[in-house]
Amino acid sequence: MSLFKLRGNLTKTQNLVLGIVGLVILVAVWWILAEVNAEQRAVIDDYETHLPSSILQDSTVQQIDRDSLARADSIKLANATEFEKVYPILPPPNHVVAAFPDLFQEDRLIYNSKLSIWRNLQGYFWAILISVVVGFVIGLIPLFRGLFSKQVDALRYLPLTALTGLFIIWFGIDDKMKIAFLAFGILVYMLPVVVQRIDEVKDVYLKTVFTLGATDWQTIRSVYFPSVFSKLMDDIRVLTAISWTYIIIAELLNRQGGLGALIYVKARQGQLEKVFAILIVIILIGFLQDRIFVYMDRRLFPHKYAKKRINGIKEVEYGLMAILMAITLAIIVPAIIPSTIGVMGNLATILAITGLVISLYGEYRLRRASVEAA
Repeated sequence: MSLFKLRGNLTKTQNLVLGIVGLVILVAVWWILAEVNAEQRAVIDDYETHLPSSILQDSTVQQIDRDSLARADSIKLANATEFEKVYPILPPPNHVVAAFPDLFQEDRLIYNSKLSIWRNLQGYFWAILISVVVGFVIGLIPLFRGLFSKQVDALRYLPLTALTGLFIIWFGIDDKMKIAFLAFGILVYMLPVVVQRIDEVKDVYLKTVFTLGATDWQTIRSVYFPSVFSKLMDDIRVLTAISWTYIIIAELLNRQGGLGALIYVKARQGQLEKVFAILIVIILIGFLQDRIFVYMDRRLFPHKYAKKRINGIKEVEYGLMAILMAITLAIIVPAIIPSTIGVMGNLATILAITGLVISLYGEYRLRRASVEAA
């Protein structure tokens, strides 16, 4: 197949080879740009490239004193015999890779990553819960659609980064504010999408359940829920990138742990190689989240990918539901009763491990069924 055919499909081998080549090209361009912007800096003891700010701001210091200090540094620079290459704008890839050991050992990268991921999960949970409940009410009941649909559509035009001051006033400056800010940032995009997905439910399904004599609740449970949630998974995947944008912004406010706070500190210290290393970690976490959502979509909504149910799919569904229930318990109960954080954490861990074991057993049955079918 021609590689330049419009909308042509690539084979698995072509995808793999081209992906590797593309990564090599990207790294090479990155390296070249870093070297182009590199500088040679003299290695001189007690040499400062900038005068102390106290001298610059003190009006009592005469110009002659400033000139003498600058002249002394210029003489040292002119007599320098040793130079080192520095990268003040863009660190090369090897410096970024070399920064990871220090990030793990000195900067607690794993702890800060877990903190940001947990905040991200909580924000996602509240945004999905609120948007689904409110979205179904607005999308299904004409009274509420007429009252609030226009306001819901207008929410997406809010400049969310300008609302950080309000969230600090409302929720303080700790984790509660960060989670609320992230949840609202996702909510303003997801709520109109839920209403739109309800409108996209095909009439043929509604007419079928109506013919069978289904009640309103049965129609919602058997038609609207499966149809809306099967499409909503794709929307949640798209919002993954937005969620990380807002959680990093929230973590910059008081810098009490998290990847956003770590990026801010390292940028202020001029450790650009660590900043880029943290950005790579965020990209990897986002990619992993995206793959998890794809996996959940294929297992929780198998009708989108297969015409019949396969042995093992039910076990995987039960396992995933147990994991989701564990996350729900770990978030909702401590929010209502703060004293239960430790107990709920242990219970959620046990439930999540149980769900994982059930899912792995289901995956084993699925793999076995596919081998038998082949």
